Amino acid sequence: MKSNTSGHLAALFTIIIWGTTFISTKVLLTDFEPAEILFYRFAAGYLTLAAIYPKRLKNVAPKRELTFAAAGLCGVCLYYLLENVSLTYILASDAGVIISSAPFFTAVFSWIFSKGKEKPQVRFFVGFAAAMIGIGLIGYSGGDGHDIGQRLLGDALALAAAAVWGIYSVLTKKIGEFGYHVIPATRRTFFYGILFMIPAMFLFGFKFEPARFAEPVNLLNMLFLGLFASALCFVSWGYSVKKLGAVTASAYIYIVPVVTLLASALILKEEITPRALAGTALTIAGLFIGAERPQKKAEDK
Repeated sequence: MKSNTSGHLAALFTIIIWGTTFISTKVLLTDFEPAEILFYRFAAGYLTLAAIYPKRLKNVAPKRELTFAAAGLCGVCLYYLLENVSLTYILASDAGVIISSAPFFTAVFSWIFSKGKEKPQVRFFVGFAAAMIGIGLIGYSGGDGHDIGQRLLGDALALAAAAVWGIYSVLTKKIGEFGYHVIPATRRTFFYGILFMIPAMFLFGFKFEPARFAEPVNLLNMLFLGLFASALCFVSWGYSVKKLGAVTASAYIYIVPVVTLLASALILKEEITPRALAGTALTIAGLFIGAERPQKKAEDK
């Protein structure tokens, strides 16, 4: 346990920062399209990592290169694109709660990719059911100015983001097993993520308008997302997954809705309705019920 303390601290630090990113993204959506936020934050993150640790990974086997590419597609491009678009339909606090279901998907995909060696317990499924009911309540909570169809679409996009993050967490664990330094490994993932988001930039109407960064609120929020939430936190998250494993590290995502709820109420002045609070409580309770690490089959012990 002592040797894993740094991994736990890295995971906690990462999640506290990530819990506030919904707020920054929500603020930036006033002047930026979802794909624009995505590109600028990860371009800034990539350049920051290159400046901090310019050494590149060499002689990467094709199979490992595919793992980096898949991680970039899932953890950088798809996850954040789905998250950013969902925030155009739902409250930041709601998105934070729904995306906190990611540990369930991490456990499921860990089980699948381990070919059944890690089987979730009954409590896992009970917790998942409770969390899904809570997410349903959030979808009908109102208070964001959108109709029910738009809110449900936003909820579905946020839930899809959580599923994609589950795949990314498993891929991150695999990358950690390669033994590379965490900074150039993270930068390699960013490279593929930026590469995959180029089609989305055209699809979502990317515009190069530097004048928007003249607004201090835009510049500061983008720097926060690029330097801290992307460059620093992806490195600390990769480190925590390497130390703790994908399932244990992902359990820290349970803290996200608490951080997001507090931050959205304090900074964005978002209304937290009683039904949303009930849904939040049920979701978090469900997450904790199912928070036990999957058991290995008896024959594999």
